Amino acid sequence: MTYDILFLRVKPGSTFDKTMQDRNSAYDPDAEPDPVNLTGDQRAAWDRLTRQVAREVGPITSEEYLYSLTLWRDGPAGHLQLDFAGDSASIEIPYRYSGQDALPIMAEAYSLARIIEDEAGLEGYDLEVDQPTRTGDVHVAAAKLGGVSHWAHDHLTR
Repeated sequence: MTYDILFLRVKPGSTFDKTMQDRNSAYDPDAEPDPVNLTGDQRAAWDRLTRQVAREVGPITSEEYLYSLTLWRDGPAGHLQLDFAGDSASIEIPYRYSGQDALPIMAEAYSLARIIEDEAGLEGYDLEVDQPTRTGDVHVAAAKLGGVSHWAHDHLTR
């Protein structure tokens, strides 16, 4: 189980919610996922994004897989993962940061979110606290991550 932030390419005149509804209505749970097939612009956005994250956030590791390009950030604040598929992306943060330990990793996640938005043209939305990443409050997100992590530790690890 992870804390998830989702990114979608929202067409002009549409909204994040409408774009997500359209994607969800087209989803076939029995279909094999399509392999990632980035356009030249999407590949260039990925390259800019990884360079910018390494410069502004810190060292990263990245790998290309059949269904996405993946970036990992393991730093002093903690661990997060970004999966990028061109017109969508997601950040996943494990629920292991309780209380105040959640703020540094969430600050990194929101910094990464702004880079994704700027370099790839995707719109980010923090599903866990129902707020856009561009204007959302990182402290609200950190409180949610820290609270759920604390609860999970207390109730699921005994």
